[in-house]
Amino acid sequence: MSSHLIEIFEDKKLLEKIKRRLPHLFQLAELESSRAGKTGMEVGSVRERIIVALLIYKFGENNVETELPITEPEVDAKVFGEPVSIKTITGKGFSGVKLIWTVDSQKAKEFRENYYPHCDILLVQINWNDIGGFYYLPLEAQKRLFDRIGRQNYIKLPKPGTNPRGVEITKEALTGLVEDSDSKKIVIN
Repeated sequence: MSSHLIEIFEDKKLLEKIKRRLPHLFQLAELESSRAGKTGMEVGSVRERIIVALLIYKFGENNVETELPITEPEVDAKVFGEPVSIKTITGKGFSGVKLIWTVDSQKAKEFRENYYPHCDILLVQINWNDIGGFYYLPLEAQKRLFDRIGRQNYIKLPKPGTNPRGVEITKEALTGLVEDSDSKKIVIN
């Protein structure tokens, strides 16, 4: 089944709007989430709301569900009933993207043992003063890569004794997903 999300990356007018407006909106998100010159963790939630607003703009309010139970990990919205995870990162590389937020090492281990990709991902890489991107990482590509490299190479557990705040997808896995032929990308300056 093909996801409706691919339509974002085929809509030429919307692509231009995203390239032009997203950096400005994300800059406002950082300003809103800053104290004493430092950007707070809540910037992720503000960025997520910006992407949800984009989904509503593209697909209509009736087709984007945002009132989801907090118990549903990873899923940030549903588009036409299909779950979507929204991830944002700042910087050049593809590291630090959380699959689940937790400081509990036992929960982290349980998550890794039970995890299997279950929803499309929209990933935004913010790279101020350089090239960033807006990516669509389809569920099928995630499953293919996960099955090929295995959970140990796909999921990075937090280092014991640190406060990393979550379980991450490995840099290698994320790079593989971004480069997958089924994934889509909008280059944003």
